[in-house]
Amino acid sequence: MADGPVWQPLLAELDRWPQSGRHALLWLRDDDAIEPTAALDRLLDVTSRHAIPATLAVIPAHAGAPLAARLAPERRIAVAVHGWAHDNHAPAGEKKQELGPHRQARLVLAELSEAKAVIDRLFAGQAAPVLVPPWNRIDDRLLPSLGEIGFAALSVFGHARPAPVRLVNTHVDIIDWHNGRGGKDHGMLVQELAEELRRRREAGGGEAVGVLTHHLVHDETAWLFLEGLFAATAAHPACRWMSIRDLI
Repeated sequence: MADGPVWQPLLAELDRWPQSGRHALLWLRDDDAIEPTAALDRLLDVTSRHAIPATLAVIPAHAGAPLAARLAPERRIAVAVHGWAHDNHAPAGEKKQELGPHRQARLVLAELSEAKAVIDRLFAGQAAPVLVPPWNRIDDRLLPSLGEIGFAALSVFGHARPAPVRLVNTHVDIIDWHNGRGGKDHGMLVQELAEELRRRREAGGGEAVGVLTHHLVHDETAWLFLEGLFAATAAHPACRWMSIRDLI
């Protein structure tokens, strides 16, 4: 699967990395975990078989002891704070936001402080001080205060920009949200990954390339992409899959 023609652009790019004297860095973030499901079991299985560390963005208001018990044996899993309840507070016609400018900042920060406390309590050995805003959107005015309530980093989607908090972003989303919410074409995803890595190699450095998944909406196209991606990269000598703990 991983040595088929579709994977050649990525493998060819990885083969160029030894000349740079560095490793190509990847990391995995999966959003919207709430409870144990068959889809979560499948994600944990595929990452475990390939020894891939993963960060689960868990929704604090809806998570509980069953999810904590399911994740406890999974030592390669880190848990990030996925907002509070994944509720949209934006008016009709605006892009969805839970952490936008539609409520008083002190109320949003108090909610996030409670969210972090819930994740720390439920996932004591796996909790990472990382905020993942629902829909990857957050009011910039909140950023300077995130450190005060215990967050070491913020993770959204897109290339990092100057900010008063460390950014550990994702860059390649495997889901086609606008055309059926299934997995994107494998060839297109491979090209995206290869291009992100090429930019970092030619620049002599840069942030780890983040792969974004949503296990609850994966179809077979999405699952097969992950299988192929991990098979192609996990054993490649030029590639390193990173834990969020290493990145912060």
